Amino acid sequence: MTDPVRTIADRVRSRVLRDGVDLADDDRIAARYAREEVRRYSEKALAGAHRGLDDESGAEREVVAALTGYGPLQPFFDDPSVEEIWINGPTRVFVARDGVAELTTVVLGDREVRELVERMLQHSGRRVDLSSPFVDASLPDGSRLHVVIPDVTRRHWAVNIRKFQRGLRSLGQLVELGSLTPQAAEFLRMSVLAGANVLVSGATHTGKTTMLNAMLAAIRPGERVVTVEETFELDLDVRDVVAMQCRQPSLEGTGEITLRRLVKEALRMRPDRLVVGEVREAESLDLLIALNSGVPGMCTIHANSAADALTKLCTLPLLAGRNIDSAFVVPTVAGAIDLVVHLAIDRHGRRRVEQISTPTGRVVDGLVETALLFALRDGRLAATGARPTRLAKYRQAGLDPDAVLGAVA
Repeated sequence: MTDPVRTIADRVRSRVLRDGVDLADDDRIAARYAREEVRRYSEKALAGAHRGLDDESGAEREVVAALTGYGPLQPFFDDPSVEEIWINGPTRVFVARDGVAELTTVVLGDREVRELVERMLQHSGRRVDLSSPFVDASLPDGSRLHVVIPDVTRRHWAVNIRKFQRGLRSLGQLVELGSLTPQAAEFLRMSVLAGANVLVSGATHTGKTTMLNAMLAAIRPGERVVTVEETFELDLDVRDVVAMQCRQPSLEGTGEITLRRLVKEALRMRPDRLVVGEVREAESLDLLIALNSGVPGMCTIHANSAADALTKLCTLPLLAGRNIDSAFVVPTVAGAIDLVVHLAIDRHGRRRVEQISTPTGRVVDGLVETALLFALRDGRLAATGARPTRLAKYRQAGLDPDAVLGAVA
């Protein structure tokens, strides 16, 4: 932000305080104030009071962004090609387009970064301070914010914003992007309709949440979906949906609501399908118990492969306490999970499904046995010829996976 624009923004702030208006209620007020102050500034510049503005319209947009948006970062929020924004320091502001990172020319002072974070957190009710140096929050547009402050970081605030992408809402759109084939998409659609329990795995930023959104778009219109997440990320195009997120403890250390608590509460809400945004810790045990009791469910997990995802899901429940052991967990995973959809991203930023596997229901040498249904062949996702061993859900729904798996890719 240039000095003239900063001066105009300060004048608008003074007017807002003097007039007692709330810019959050009406963006048009901020635009009008900015336009009037830019005009007043330019008139004084013509009289020789100070240097003029090179771009009055651009100055108005910057002032409005500083007051109601996210200042110098606002153009990146407005740019649909930008997927992610992160700040490592005053001269280290990055964005990602198509999965590829690039250093921007934006320079932010430490105070400016703090003011931006405070503005982003304002509507969420969450906080970041020395007693709570990490924060996850959802922005009004659905983007996810993560902040870490010193002395956890060396010197500067570290800010990461993963923008919410509204464009991808169906399996068909993922097919158009080349993330999976029509044959695989149809099989996944059929599996969702059959009420299969699906684990979506992959590394960070491979599109797990997007895949979950796309698959859930295929559910039957009358289903009631309950979602639980650390912070809101899922945006389902579903008629009957209840979305819940965790809550941080208060300054007194009370009032915290964990993911485990949300999973348990969700089961009291008559879900036809339970969705956990991501399993990381002991909440995986509560999810497995729910799936094992007949509630269809879906979730994501960080893993390097479909097999690793199942191994991790067999390990995380052990964090729930000493009375939980692998003799209970591993067979439960083998019997509860129907499909694992594994995603990856290459160095060019291309995201795609790499594997679709199905547990056979058996445990061999302490590991969940799986059959690979789809795998990459010459760079293209193709059916392997294997068939799901558990077909009861498909048959009860009047579906035949062989009609899809036997088709030519």
